[in-house]
Amino acid sequence: MPFYELLNTINLQPGQTMKKTNLLLVVAISTTVYALSVTALETGKSGDAKTDETKSIAWYVANPKEALAKNKECYGDPKAVEIQSTPNCVNSLQALKMSHVGSN
Repeated sequence: MPFYELLNTINLQPGQTMKKTNLLLVVAISTTVYALSVTALETGKSGDAKTDETKSIAWYVANPKEALAKNKECYGDPKAVEIQSTPNCVNSLQALKMSHVGSN
């Protein structure tokens, strides 16, 4: 419902138009602040979390130290089960398998 319709549903006494205007202003500001807060929180979530760039299996084959480090991060802690299916964990594991067993 638009703000002007919301305001028209409020029963005000004569001479209370300034209160109506103030109410509109408060609602508009509150809505704007809320929208900006939600946007900031969503942006903050993506900024705070470790957002690793997805690296290919070929990249991990060419960078075995990073593959080992990622593998240790993904599979070294039994509590890290939720990250084991991420592309970087899967790719690093596959690269290490290829390096040690061969590409077959």
